[in-house]
Amino acid sequence: MSRIVDGPYEIVENVMTAELRLDLAALEHNTELMARWCRERDLELCPHIKTTMTREIVERQLAAGAWGVTVATVDQAEVALEWGVRRIMIANEVVDEAGLARIRAWLETVAGLELYAFTDSAVGLARVVAALEGVRTPLRLLVDVGAEGCRTGVRSAGAASALGRAVATAPGCVTLAGVAAYEGVRPNRRDPATLAAVTGHCRTAAAAFRALAPLVTAGPPVFTIGGSAFPDLAADACREPGERSPGREPVRVLRSGCYVTHDHGTYQQVTPVPGLRPALTVRAVVVSVPEPGLAVVGAGKRELPHDAGLPVLVGPPGAAGTATQIFDHHLVLTDASGLAVGDVVQLGISHPCSAFDKWPEIGVVAPDGSVHETWRPRFRPGG
Repeated sequence: MSRIVDGPYEIVENVMTAELRLDLAALEHNTELMARWCRERDLELCPHIKTTMTREIVERQLAAGAWGVTVATVDQAEVALEWGVRRIMIANEVVDEAGLARIRAWLETVAGLELYAFTDSAVGLARVVAALEGVRTPLRLLVDVGAEGCRTGVRSAGAASALGRAVATAPGCVTLAGVAAYEGVRPNRRDPATLAAVTGHCRTAAAAFRALAPLVTAGPPVFTIGGSAFPDLAADACREPGERSPGREPVRVLRSGCYVTHDHGTYQQVTPVPGLRPALTVRAVVVSVPEPGLAVVGAGKRELPHDAGLPVLVGPPGAAGTATQIFDHHLVLTDASGLAVGDVVQLGISHPCSAFDKWPEIGVVAPDGSVHETWRPRFRPGG
């Protein structure tokens, strides 16, 4: 990397202010590792692609044996359809007229489509039935089991059973597919209280599934739990329920998403899956060293995820510093050493979901360290 000396400052030539980079070898390693981890536990992996929304990554996940893909929104489902995916799980309640109209159009026109969505209320179910009445291919509904004080989902196994029976007896535009839960509503910590809460949530979902599985008529019943923080507890819960008769063996589906790139923060601290490697860094430039022990990097809230912890300095070798403040386009490192104005740094991020959606382009880094490809996430249809 060449430098220009300008008075007391050194300025690096031809370096963007900031750039998201993806280590291709680490990504491919994580993809294969998680696929193997699930196979060993008799789990299907339906990765939550909201994390990346990047075709090249999703294609690698599918090639490694993914059962389908998970999305959070109708918009994301449309992108997956454009990529040719035909088994899609919308891990959300779709109750708005516009979203349901789009789902109806897909169910009527897309050959081979296997589309799932969540439901957690009689009102929501009624809206879905009204919007899809008469559709030829039914929407597969999963009863969403939630946790008290948290996100969507019914709050007890009894309520799940009642709603599941309502789905099972609803008109043919919907069909009961099984039960879903999301244990990641708890903090990403593995302290005893959090582990107990997650385990309790998973067991409630498993109890609901045991009650509802006999009502599933369109194929094997599906039991799905999702998240990258507690997949071990999800796997334990998936072992509990289910019939063992031929053709009725439950499909146990894990919806983890962040594993594919992992991180240097929250998931590195909490994952029970050994061997995952951080694949994302943000490359940026030191723009100021205004006082001893303090360095300011030209990347901030608009470039760096910060909802699950501030970035960490991972390069260059010999440099040190701790991120303590973040502004729109600046990151402040304290206890800094080995850094000068114009130096290029590598920042490890925490929470991949909040990194990908900030960048229209990702530099894909080959094993030799060169950027040999550019990938473009698709967070909106037609983008």
